[in-house]
Amino acid sequence: MSRIGKKPVPVPGGVTANISGQTIEVKGPKGTLSFTATDDVTLLQEGGELSVKPRGTSKRARQQWGLSRSMIENLVTGVTKGFRKELEINGVGYRAAVQGNILKLSLGYSHDVNFDVPKGVTVTTPKQTEIIIEGIDAQLVGQVAANIREWRAPEPYKGKGIKYKDEFIFRKEGKKK
Repeated sequence: MSRIGKKPVPVPGGVTANISGQTIEVKGPKGTLSFTATDDVTLLQEGGELSVKPRGTSKRARQQWGLSRSMIENLVTGVTKGFRKELEINGVGYRAAVQGNILKLSLGYSHDVNFDVPKGVTVTTPKQTEIIIEGIDAQLVGQVAANIREWRAPEPYKGKGIKYKDEFIFRKEGKKK
């Protein structure tokens, strides 16, 4: 039994949800998002809550039950609050700057890295060593953060590179003479 799937998703005021077949569309103050569930689950709207029920007892139906409920909760959270990822840059001479729709990264390579910011995501740099990624789609925000971090992942000796703000880098001891 899915413990996540059992909980209904509350729909706050100012948010409307429309279910048509296996597709749910959620509109809120920050925008509109939609999700198409598989045929293994049934989407229901009861009063001010959205719920998901499995269509059977197969393993796939139980897997999709919890997944669909989490996806719907992300839709509701995205159109009300939005999602945010924060990255930190550590290293001498490493910096970031936003110019229009391009994030320019200086990461110790012989050239600067130009990262095109996709639509639906806003990237800001309050400091040269901080990157803030915001948007309404949880998957897109996380993927953009992962793609930026991929350019120079933190190394375990000095911790140089791009890391998530709350990430812990396990440090290794260097060679001894």
